[in-house]
Amino acid sequence: MTTVLLTGGAGFIGSHTCLVLLEAGHRVVVIDDFSNGSPEALRRVSELARLGSWRQLAPEQWAAGEGQPARLTLLKGDVRSPQDLDRAFEDGGGGDSGIDAVLHFAGLKAVGESMGQPLRYWDVNVVGAVRLLEAMGRHGCQTLVFSSSATLYGITDRVPIPETAPLQPINPYGYTKAAVERMLADVAASTPGWRIALLRYFNPVGAHPSGRIGEDPNGRPNNLFPFLCQVAAGRRQQLEVFGGDWPTPDGTGVRDYLHVMDLAEGHGRALEVLQAEPPQLLTLNLGSGCGHSVLDLVRSFEATNGLTLPYAVVDRRPGDSAISVADHREAERRMGWRTKRSLADICRDGWAWQSANPEGYRGSDRQPGRSLIQAQPVS
Repeated sequence: MTTVLLTGGAGFIGSHTCLVLLEAGHRVVVIDDFSNGSPEALRRVSELARLGSWRQLAPEQWAAGEGQPARLTLLKGDVRSPQDLDRAFEDGGGGDSGIDAVLHFAGLKAVGESMGQPLRYWDVNVVGAVRLLEAMGRHGCQTLVFSSSATLYGITDRVPIPETAPLQPINPYGYTKAAVERMLADVAASTPGWRIALLRYFNPVGAHPSGRIGEDPNGRPNNLFPFLCQVAAGRRQQLEVFGGDWPTPDGTGVRDYLHVMDLAEGHGRALEVLQAEPPQLLTLNLGSGCGHSVLDLVRSFEATNGLTLPYAVVDRRPGDSAISVADHREAERRMGWRTKRSLADICRDGWAWQSANPEGYRGSDRQPGRSLIQAQPVS
């Protein structure tokens, strides 16, 4: 049984990947500061994964050798804190095996927000990655799957975009992802034994088909799909479409939308490849290879769910580009992975989550004492 540490594992992509890993038989340790995630997401993950008696022992008990480690453990902490990370590796590993691999999701991810708060993005995304690599070195762990982004391709004439396209980010968020990728390449070149996968996501959307877990941004959403869902639920008056004069068929931006469960399964495959093959630095796009405009997404959402969405076209948003579509062939060749779910699946599952949870996790009907997660402050 592999023990995997997920940084930011209580967030949108992290929680769905946590479920995939548990269903594959892994033991999962999550560290999250809940700035954009929720313990409730992991409680629901534990239900979906049908975990058994893992909650009987607290982390400090099994770190001392008192019984077997839990299948899922949640630790509250900041990825920029060496003390928090050491606690996750030491208490999270359990027994003699320790942490076998890390999936690094923790970070800030909104393009528009990064334009106004660049120092915050460099601090969380880059300093957090430095601290994590230092902790991995201290604890002898050299397997890492990094949550990167297609944003670092910037504006390109190549569509679909291959992994060999130049990196030319146009916003601070993209700059931070490119900086961490460069740092990981330097680390892999300097020290033998590293197994690293750089997964460049395109546009993850949707939710688990159960409607139990999904995207729950704090405050006003910075990304299109959760905003769209909140408009459909009546939480927002109308959807703002940023730009109607892009050089695209209908004037709105074209993106490669992939279902979050396809993305989560891609992480599971990347981990399997790293563990089965010799040390390497693997760089892969994760996308569907199909481009859909913002209005395509709106129309699909309306048709799939029988709803009408009010929207208004507004000015372009700084840091955006016209078209971003993945060349996904390398991921299929190297991992046997490609997306399985359609745009209609995305719209159906995303609305199932939003309609069942109109206030997100904050509207949970959880009763006191029901939590299945041993949440231990890391301090």
